Amino acid sequence: MSDKSIKISLEVGGMTCASCALNIENKLKTQKGVNTASVNYANHSVILEYAPDSTDLNVLQKTIKDIGYELYIDELTITEKEEKEQKRYNELKRKLIIAASFSLPIFIISMFFHHLFTGQNYLLLILTIPVILYSGAEFYITAWKQTMHRMANMDTLVALGTGVAFIYSVLNSFSPTLLNANNEVHVYYESASVIITLILLGRFLEERAKTRASSSIKKLMDLQPKTVTVIRYGREIELNIKDVIKGDEILIKPGEKISVDGKVIDGSSYIDESMITGEPIPVNKIKNDKVFAGTLNQNGTITIVCEKTGRNTLLSQIIKMVQEAQASKPPIQKLVDKIASIFVPVVIVAALLTFAIWFFIAGASFAFAVTNTITVLIIACPCALGLATPTALMVGLGKSAEHGILIKDADSLEVAHNINAMVFDKTGTITEGKPKITDLIWTNQNDNTLQQSILFAVEFRSAHPLANAIANYLKNITKTNIPFTKYENISGKGIKAIYNNIVYLVGNSKLLEDNNITIPVNQQQLIDKLTSEAKTVVLFADNTSLLAIIAIADEIKESSYEGIKAIKALGIKTYLLTGDNNKTATVIAQKAGIDNVISEVLPTQKAEFIKDLQAKGMIVAMVGDGINDAIALTQANIGIAMAHGSDIAMESAGITLIHSDMKQILGAIKLSKATIKTIRQNLFWAFIYNIIAIPIAAGVIYPFTGFLLNPMIAAATMAMSSVSVVTNSLRLKNTKL
Repeated sequence: MSDKSIKISLEVGGMTCASCALNIENKLKTQKGVNTASVNYANHSVILEYAPDSTDLNVLQKTIKDIGYELYIDELTITEKEEKEQKRYNELKRKLIIAASFSLPIFIISMFFHHLFTGQNYLLLILTIPVILYSGAEFYITAWKQTMHRMANMDTLVALGTGVAFIYSVLNSFSPTLLNANNEVHVYYESASVIITLILLGRFLEERAKTRASSSIKKLMDLQPKTVTVIRYGREIELNIKDVIKGDEILIKPGEKISVDGKVIDGSSYIDESMITGEPIPVNKIKNDKVFAGTLNQNGTITIVCEKTGRNTLLSQIIKMVQEAQASKPPIQKLVDKIASIFVPVVIVAALLTFAIWFFIAGASFAFAVTNTITVLIIACPCALGLATPTALMVGLGKSAEHGILIKDADSLEVAHNINAMVFDKTGTITEGKPKITDLIWTNQNDNTLQQSILFAVEFRSAHPLANAIANYLKNITKTNIPFTKYENISGKGIKAIYNNIVYLVGNSKLLEDNNITIPVNQQQLIDKLTSEAKTVVLFADNTSLLAIIAIADEIKESSYEGIKAIKALGIKTYLLTGDNNKTATVIAQKAGIDNVISEVLPTQKAEFIKDLQAKGMIVAMVGDGINDAIALTQANIGIAMAHGSDIAMESAGITLIHSDMKQILGAIKLSKATIKTIRQNLFWAFIYNIIAIPIAAGVIYPFTGFLLNPMIAAATMAMSSVSVVTNSLRLKNTKL
């Protein structure tokens, strides 16, 4: 990129297939000052590199509008994007309902009551007009604009097939002898209306899957509070977050989200940083410790000095990286759209050649030549082509949903069976995500009922995140009303409480050391052993000796063992990617059977690691459940989220496992293989039908056999091709996951 050019990302509207993206891209590349243009059909955007001195974005916008699409040169907010998506969704829904409402009686009358009454064709015409002029209007408008610029897409096929069928039917309705020398009058109103209805159904289903595409980023933005309490001139002032500047002192009260990146200058508190690290245990922050925007202050009041605001915060960087990862992911070109760009002109040429050969060379009548031409266009109408992918997807996605596997789109299905590397988050993905007591060892064999009650009472009053695990473990203790004469929270060490003139301590070894409690060698060995197993050890003592050793850990899910074993059996390489320390990560990986460990990484580093794997030619799946996994889930070729995790993780992923069961990943891979195989079969039959039927419709075998395909038979065979595609798709219901 030259010094005088800039690169921006703009929204694009009106695309309905991958051919549309290619048309827009090619059009933009021919414009003055545009260096490169990369249109992404998946997220309806274009990355544009251009020279601002010689390029007028308003001109580009008009150029794209002329060929039937919208280029939004003003940056759209998340809300504006969602409003446009919802408007498009509602419009499609309305058009589909109207088309279906009129097409049903048209189909019933045409198929089962051919000669119900005189003037029946006029009734069919009246019923078809709303479908053509309202529901199907966009096909004809776009096709016309495409034609004016020597382009073609799926709309061209739909417009040609339905338009010719409609015009032919209108002419036959008002002048039966014009195109039919033998007075055999046929109308194809049902073909025109039903085809439009079916194509609209496919687009409606696709649009419904896209309506929430931007909500994950919106939720990330919602993590940042809109107002903050700033201390200026010795007074507390509530300001909009946009008015905060570097160096401001900000007061953060219990339960409030931190608004900027900064450093603690007064107070201490436990901060929930799970959105950054993914770890469930909040971190104790004291003076000079760093804090980040979007994290949650739990129980103390702290004052921080602002170091980074707005787009410079770590949260904003995460949002930016999610957006960039979405934009940089190339669209998976669906086979039907690739072939359509060739198929459309081929069909048009075949129809024109049919007319020319019969009328000018063979000397046939005008009606004969036109009838054959129309037959070619009707039989080549892309009904089966349009149904090939959506019917397989509907059945496949329904099958997966029955088994608790939610697959967002066709791209995810297409990628899943090609995975050769799988990256796992630790907490909540491999493990339960909830710290639990694994060991509670009393140092004496006497009755510990009173000591258990004291331990429960201490932890029940504590705000420490591990205290909840201990209190839950001991919640059945009957004596809970322990009247402590003193209860002191010692930051970073634990709790000191006095009952009946006896000092009780609950915390780490440093707390016991400060109170002159000596730990015997055998008990220290046990503590070391538990620590080596990646467990957090809490000690309980009185003023003379150690009373109990408590080990707490985030345990591995049972399904993780079987799931990872089965995944490795497919030849997929496994990686554990976590923000936790290396010792804990290594122990968890060894227990779960994961081969490679990468620890102590931030969300941005997770995405970079996945990029490195992709650069080596690997097809990467990322399995995670937290906000901190959003970038990696988006960057991966396919993201797999656990349903118990954050909404942002689920919406960043292509697949969501409802039961958070690792074994479901195998089901998704099996379904991917079966569905893609079915789609390819559908496309094969759809095209084979056209390859065989178009020459017959053109009259190639007429000179040898005397057989000429009637347009009504053409419409019937077109319907049969659609039935075969739907029937083949329904076979997916028998897939065993």
